[in-house]
Amino acid sequence: MESKLFTPAKIGPLTLRNRTIRSAAFEGMCEGNAPTQQLLDYHASVAEGGIGMTTLAYASVTRSGLSFPRQLWLRKEIIPELRRVTDAIHNFGAAASIQIGHCGNMSHKSICGETPISASSGFNIYSPTFVRGMRTKEITDMAKAFGEAVNLAREGGMDAVEIHAGHGYLISQFLSPYTNRRKDEYGGSLANRMRFMEQVMQEVKQAAGNDIAVIVKTNMRDGFKGGIEIEEALEIAKRLEEYGADALVLSGGFVSKAPMYVMRGSMPVKTLTHYMDCWWLKWGVKMFGKLMIPSVPFKEAYFLDDAKIFRKHLKLPLIYVGGLISREKIDEVLNNSFEFVSMARALIREPDFVNRLAAGEQRCSCTHSNYCIGRMYTLDMCCHTHRTDIPPCLRKEIEKLENR
Repeated sequence: MESKLFTPAKIGPLTLRNRTIRSAAFEGMCEGNAPTQQLLDYHASVAEGGIGMTTLAYASVTRSGLSFPRQLWLRKEIIPELRRVTDAIHNFGAAASIQIGHCGNMSHKSICGETPISASSGFNIYSPTFVRGMRTKEITDMAKAFGEAVNLAREGGMDAVEIHAGHGYLISQFLSPYTNRRKDEYGGSLANRMRFMEQVMQEVKQAAGNDIAVIVKTNMRDGFKGGIEIEEALEIAKRLEEYGADALVLSGGFVSKAPMYVMRGSMPVKTLTHYMDCWWLKWGVKMFGKLMIPSVPFKEAYFLDDAKIFRKHLKLPLIYVGGLISREKIDEVLNNSFEFVSMARALIREPDFVNRLAAGEQRCSCTHSNYCIGRMYTLDMCCHTHRTDIPPCLRKEIEKLENR
């Protein structure tokens, strides 16, 4: 079968030059919660490297949605810097997308400026902090904030927005019975748990109009007992199709419960703690990190079996994400009627991976030691092969994980 990889394809009003997307993996490159030259340089390198569209990750729609000090916060003041980034991406022929969302309970007052909010009140051991359930008016206002973020994305030169409705962040916290214990119209049945998502989509679609593509990242499973399983996830995906999503990114996992279900492999705990500033958190993770962040075996295209189920029941374009590092698997995904493939770690290791594929290379050299993941939460996203300053103890950890 002839490969579709380097053929153009549409997402709503947007046409991409090929079927590849740089997935929204957190960069940690936004000092002061604003775009930096480092962010520009990275996404420009991926655009120059042949990608169809590159996605700026994890932009919060409000300050209360920030998880990290070096996370992007989408607001009026940063539009000129955002426009510099999108201009650089467009100059290399790629489209520009921005993932917008809210972290919900995955924050701390020292970062987001208030007691973290969620679907329900509780305690988040990962911050650690108490969490406050949102009031009804706050839910309505938050949905409007998503719509306002789409207008800001347009001003910043974006071609598409990706609504983050997965991975245990705010929309996902409303969807999942694990985090949503509300007794009002936003809790209980799946229809009620989808109500906030519906309000967000109404605001987003109204703001997007006819010139911004609307993509939604959604879970196929939460990845643990008591979370969303594939039956409910499929109903959520069908509803997103009804609401007018132009494409879905099919993912899975829950950062506060099953983080490595999202990315697969092992978290390099030594790397993670080496870069931490908070001494008590550093020692806590050193002692209990392997229990808090259990490993999930990596295999190439690890979400594909679940994603095929969604392909059978949905008509809109689907974007496959999860463990793609070879031309063989990329073509297999596209030949199973997925319109696009999305990658992150391969493009952290090799920003020009798409051009390499076009030149005949068959495989990325990424070995999934996950150093980039362990590092990015405190500093920035970077592959260990691009660094010369890694301590010997971390080098040993990388080698051990690569040789598994």
